[in-house]
Order: sequence, then structure tokens, then C-alpha cells
Amino acid sequence: MSDDSIENLARKLAESIPEGLRSMREDLEANFRGVLRTGISKLDLVTREEFEVQEAVLARTREKLTRLEAKLEELEKN
Repeated sequence: MSDDSIENLARKLAESIPEGLRSMREDLEANFRGVLRTGISKLDLVTREEFEVQEAVLARTREKLTRLEAKLEELEKN
């Protein structure tokens, strides 16, 4: 998650605070930002690029498996 996304989410959370607590908005926004960064950093996430590479590897593996299964089936018939 990018810093901009975290900033936007923290800002939206702070804006959702009731009017009576608006004076604490800046402190709350900073706290939200810190909690979001900490929580996200604990997640075991991969980048989009890493995901797409693994997706391509999986697609090639599936194709190879399909070919091998067909070849095995043909050999079993003979």
C-alpha cells in the first residue's frame, strides 16, 4: 500500500470523527497513520510485479501438466 493511500485513508478516518472531537483531529489522523503503517507492515504482502511473475509461472506449469496428463493418458491406452 502506498504512502498516499495510507495518507488518504488516515485523512478519511479523521474526517469521520464527530464534531465534538474535531479539535483532536490532527492527533487522531497521526495516530491513524501510525496504526495503519504498523498494521500493513506486519502483513505478508507481495508486490504486484511479484504476483504477476508467479501467476505466469503457474500458468506455464498448468500448461505443462495438461500436456503431460494427455501424454500419460495416450501411453496408458497403448
